Amino acid sequence: MSPDLFLADLQRKPEALRALAALLRAGDPWADLPLVPERVVLIGMGSSTYAAGVAAARLRARGVVAVAERASSDLLPAWGAGTLVVAISASGGSVETLDALRRVHPEATVVALTNTVDSELAARCSVVVDLAAGVEEGGVACRSFQHTLVLLLALEAHLAGAPLAPLVETVLATATASEHLLGTRDEWLPEVCDLLDGPAGAHVVAPARRLASAQQAALMLREGPRRAAVGCEAGDWAHVDVYLTKNTDYRLLSFAGSSWDAGILEWTLPRSTTVVSVGGALEGAAHTVRYPGDDDDDVRLLTEVLVAELVAARLWLAG
Repeated sequence: MSPDLFLADLQRKPEALRALAALLRAGDPWADLPLVPERVVLIGMGSSTYAAGVAAARLRARGVVAVAERASSDLLPAWGAGTLVVAISASGGSVETLDALRRVHPEATVVALTNTVDSELAARCSVVVDLAAGVEEGGVACRSFQHTLVLLLALEAHLAGAPLAPLVETVLATATASEHLLGTRDEWLPEVCDLLDGPAGAHVVAPARRLASAQQAALMLREGPRRAAVGCEAGDWAHVDVYLTKNTDYRLLSFAGSSWDAGILEWTLPRSTTVVSVGGALEGAAHTVRYPGDDDDDVRLLTEVLVAELVAARLWLAG
């Protein structure tokens, strides 16, 4: 793992996204699915699970029976014929995901969603969908996390019989938004780093529909610069995370868009909690980071983690 190469991986996000948009414009990456599934199971570990959780919730909101499970679980659904299992691993070598293939119902159809199409995972699945994120030289799943979200949004469109053109436009808008954040980082990143780099670590909140953003952002702060960081759903925050605002130097990174922000403000405002808001205004925030397209929820989903990734890269480089 290398902080310099991690930053270089982040800087290649706009280019990789535009290439991915071109692939989506050229054809449906899920066209080779041999069935219209009655049920969908998404399995993976770490970042893959975060992305899967959002994707499964979106599918259920469309009426599809779908769940996201950690591949390490011994309670995987015992669903057989008519079930689509998507095994997600950027490297194609996650031992837990490979082990889970032994425990999937033998009549289920298993597809690999991976960034390594010549991996063991790909070899053991009937269909392979390429994340097309390129090699992540820094050793951190950053572009592959973003591409996993995009490909799962493409799966949602496929199962709904919807065209991919709107997703292509979302991916292109995300490339523009990412380019903006990268190009303007000297204007906002130093202050945001100072605000979030507290002695008790950082906390991240996001709306339920984008919970993966909070989870992945916290992981980036842990994985690179080794800072304590926790991700939380914005509504649940007032039930599980609020307590630390009373007796710690609490630092909060908030991804905008939750209808439950009032529950956060009820405690952060009286206690003068340090808050950074991304993608929209939040009363009392010490700093707000905006970017083109941040009024679109899917652009937020695909873009906002870059703020935390750049914070992580800067702190990591500082040592």
